[in-house]
Amino acid sequence: MKRKTILSNAALSLAASAIPSYAGENSPKKITDHHATAKRVIYLYQSGGPSQIETFDYKPYLEKMHGQELPDSVRQGQRLTGMSGSQSSIPVVKSAYAYKQYGQAGTWVSDALPYTSKIVDDICVVKTMYTEAINHGPANTFMQTGSQIAGRPSIGAWLQYGLNVENSNMPPFVVLQTKGKGGQPLFARLWGNGFLPSQYQGINFRAEESPVLYLNNPKGVDLKARRSVLDHMNQLRSHTFEKEHDPAALTRIKQYEMAYRMQQTIPEAVGVEGEPDYIYEMYGEDSRTPGTYAYNCLLARRLAERGVSFTQLYHKGWDHHGGIPGGIKKQCKETDQASAALVMDLKQRGMLEYTLVIWGGEFGRTSYCQGKLRGNNFGRDHHPLCHSVWFAGGGVKGGMSLGETDDFSYNIRAGSPKMHVHDFHATLLHLLGIDHEKLTYKFQGRRYRLTDVHGHVMKEMIS
Repeated sequence: MKRKTILSNAALSLAASAIPSYAGENSPKKITDHHATAKRVIYLYQSGGPSQIETFDYKPYLEKMHGQELPDSVRQGQRLTGMSGSQSSIPVVKSAYAYKQYGQAGTWVSDALPYTSKIVDDICVVKTMYTEAINHGPANTFMQTGSQIAGRPSIGAWLQYGLNVENSNMPPFVVLQTKGKGGQPLFARLWGNGFLPSQYQGINFRAEESPVLYLNNPKGVDLKARRSVLDHMNQLRSHTFEKEHDPAALTRIKQYEMAYRMQQTIPEAVGVEGEPDYIYEMYGEDSRTPGTYAYNCLLARRLAERGVSFTQLYHKGWDHHGGIPGGIKKQCKETDQASAALVMDLKQRGMLEYTLVIWGGEFGRTSYCQGKLRGNNFGRDHHPLCHSVWFAGGGVKGGMSLGETDDFSYNIRAGSPKMHVHDFHATLLHLLGIDHEKLTYKFQGRRYRLTDVHGHVMKEMIS
């Protein structure tokens, strides 16, 4: 009996094009309706809730009010967490760091961020980001999936689906975590595919000799043998598809083929040791050490060069319920130089124009002290009503600050532009050429969106 010919890559592509006949409205397709100003995203996620008061939201009035009770007229009976809600006193505390103005627009930046102060003409600082989530788990999940409840697809998964991203040699969605950082745990759901097909989930690169688990061949198995095994597995999956018309069969073939190609491309991509010395000096000495934030920022640039469309960095440790002065100093020492270097590096390579860089966390911190105020050592509790994030490149206006909070950095001023989590996602999608209202996926009888049934594009920050 003549053996059936194994499907070639071209044949697999043709077979994959048949998926819409079986997957209906959820079939992969490029959902764009306007010109995209960004082609890729690098999201520098600062997990734990960075204090806006010690970074970008300059509030000189807090110096006058330092040690005095937060006025009831400011709080307005708003919800506090269980960690400070029972305090008999909630005294206002000033910033642990002084501020100066930088750049052509005179953007306020604290002394804790000397390197970021040098790139203010390339970034847009949004001071009026807000959320309903007051605890880390729901807040992180909300920022990364558009819902406080676990189970929804992550931003990167939605982008792959909406843009129908395919990279022949590299995964289009990569996750990098700073190694050895304590703090609130980060769960795989933050970069998961949710109810979207599994091909859209993020690939977590580890700071180890093997960045991707089980990618290397076992001892004694060479590439030729691996190729033979994959060919036979693909043949079986092709039979399954022809018989059952199950799109999952083609998904598995694609995943196997991607893994095979990654065996050859990943080692080169993560080989930052080949970078020139001036690059290490730009990102900081830590950029030579795998798993550090600086190393991951440099790696993110290398991944962007190689076609990765969404790179998510996670850096924990910003949850400063106590020890704000020292805690912020440590976090900024680990992140400030490399974050600024990434923007400068992309710009000098002509990549910033089409690369959207985002810096920020899940919520901000309170302007009052958590616990007793003892000299210059104090902490701040979670604060969902306003916090600061910044954006660079990808069609975003540089050299501007958007939105204004009150004198206590507690509430957003009436009439000021403000960015809800859903607005954040709507704007991100818009920059990539996607109308957030059209990016839907039908699951269990309902059409879901990253922005749920909310969200508007922050056109004030788009050039």
